[in-house]
Amino acid sequence: MNRKISLIHSNHLAQVDYAYASRVPAGLELLFLAGACPLTKEGHVPESSAVEHQAKLCVENLKVALRECNATLEDIVYTRILVATQNQSDLLTAWKAIREEFGNHDVPSTLSGVTVLGYRNQLVEIEAVAAVEKSIK
Repeated sequence: MNRKISLIHSNHLAQVDYAYASRVPAGLELLFLAGACPLTKEGHVPESSAVEHQAKLCVENLKVALRECNATLEDIVYTRILVATQNQSDLLTAWKAIREEFGNHDVPSTLSGVTVLGYRNQLVEIEAVAAVEKSIK
């Protein structure tokens, strides 16, 4: 984990499996990542309609984008998880799969059900903000 990023938990709010806030100190660059989609390298959403599978593929694609920015999941300071569903159980399935991939890095997150996402058969998308050391140019 980027030791300069602080994940803030509350002693006055419900105990949940994510931080309520994150603090990014001055001097770090913010990376705003496009929504990580469950796309194959060929640009297609797998035919699988399994929310868990799509959630894990989203995380894998997010990791690739982060690597290209010299960052990792531990540099993420916020996520928004979108799930195309009307069923709360699908939201929880996506949440559990993504939280498992993040391990102890319990970044502040918003989980939302939406009516539709951009690609055919797409059920999950992850938006993220990360903070990294400034690169020297």
